[in-house]
Amino acid sequence: MGIQIELNKGRVPVKVWTRDIEPEAIRQLLNLALLPVVAGHVAAMPDVHAGIGATVGSVIPTRQAIIPAAVGVDIGCGMNAVRTSLSAGDLPDSLRGLRLAIESAVPTGFNQHAASRMRGSALQRVGRSLSDRLDRVVGKHPGLMKMQRRFNETWLCQIGTLGGGNHFIELCLDEAGRVWIMLHSGSRGIGNVLGRYFIAAAQKDMRRHQIHLPDRDLAYFSEGSELFDDYVEAVEWAQDYAWLNRSRMMAAIVEALKPLLPAFRLEDEAINCHHNYVAREDHFGERVFVTRKGAISAREGELGIIPGSMGARSYIVRGLGNPQSYCSCAHGAGRRMSRSAAKRRFSRFDLEAQTAGIECRKDGGVVDEIPAAYKDIDQVMENQRDLVEVVHTLKQVLCVKG
Repeated sequence: MGIQIELNKGRVPVKVWTRDIEPEAIRQLLNLALLPVVAGHVAAMPDVHAGIGATVGSVIPTRQAIIPAAVGVDIGCGMNAVRTSLSAGDLPDSLRGLRLAIESAVPTGFNQHAASRMRGSALQRVGRSLSDRLDRVVGKHPGLMKMQRRFNETWLCQIGTLGGGNHFIELCLDEAGRVWIMLHSGSRGIGNVLGRYFIAAAQKDMRRHQIHLPDRDLAYFSEGSELFDDYVEAVEWAQDYAWLNRSRMMAAIVEALKPLLPAFRLEDEAINCHHNYVAREDHFGERVFVTRKGAISAREGELGIIPGSMGARSYIVRGLGNPQSYCSCAHGAGRRMSRSAAKRRFSRFDLEAQTAGIECRKDGGVVDEIPAAYKDIDQVMENQRDLVEVVHTLKQVLCVKG
C-alpha cells in the first residue's frame, strides 16, 4: 500500500506506512522530527507503536549524531532463522519433548549458563577480541562496572541465552511443510547496561551544553566528541555480541534436537538480522547514521525475517529497496497494547484458546505475550507491499518463551 500518513508539524516530515497508530506514537514521532540532527524525514513502519522516547518501528536518519535511546537498551536485538531438511511428517505427534529439550539447552528468562562452563576454553571460543574490545570500553567508563553485579562474568555466561519478554524460539512449518528453526533475542544484560549508561551520559551532556529537547530521552551525542566515539565503540560491540548470542543459541538448539529427530541438515536459507541498531549508510546522496528501532534493513534482494505474534504467521521476506523507507521494513506485528494492559484484560484461559495447536507454555507468566496483544501481522504485511515481497510464510508449531 505504501505511505498512508504524512506528518508535517516537525522540522522534517514523518512518513507513516499505516493508519493504525496511537496518539502517543504520533507525539513521539513529531518529537523526533523536531530534532536539529535528523536528516531528510523520519519513516514509521506499519508495526509502529509508542516506545520510550523514540517510537518502536521508526527509522531515523541523523547527521553527525546518534540518539542512544533510539537505539535502545536491547542493542542489536534481532532474528535468526534457518531452514532444515526436515518436513512436517518427521516431527513427533507430541512436540512437548522437543520443547523441553530446547528449554534445557538454552537458558531462558533470568537464567544463564553456569560460570564454571564459561571460563577458559569457552572464552577462547567466543574470541579474545570480543573480550578485549569490551575491556577498552570499560577502561574508559568504569562506571559501567557498578551497574551490574559480576559484570565481567555475566556477559560471558549469557552468550547463548534467550532472555525474557518477547524473545522466543520457535519451530515453524513453511508453505511446503518444511521445518524451520527461528529465534528472537539480543545483547542480553550487557546490552541493557551499555544502553542505560550511555542514555544517561547523553542526557547529562545535553544539560551541560544547555541544549533543550522535546523529550529528554532524545538526547544525542555529536560526532567528533569523545562520548560519541565511545558510544559507537560500545554499540558496535553490543551488536556483534547480539549476533554471536543468536548464532550460539541456534547451534545449541540444533544439537538439542538431533537425538530426538531423524537425521537432518541445515539448508542454505539462513538469516541473521538486527532490528534494534544503528549503521552508517548512504541515502538521498548523503552519508548519515540510520537508527532502526524495531525495523530491519530491506535493501533490494536482501532477505529478512518478520515474525508474527505467538499463534500467528511469520514471514521470510526479500527487500525491495524502497528509498522512502531508507530501505527498511517492519520488524514484526507490533504491540497493540502494553504488557500490563494485556495482563489485566486476558487470562491464561484466553492464552490457551489463542495458542490452540501450538506446543508452548500456557501459564499466567506469558499472558502478556498473548496474540491479541499484537497487531494483525497480515495487515502489517499488506501495508508494506512496496517495501518487501514474501518469500516464505511460516506457521509456528512450537514456541519457547523466556
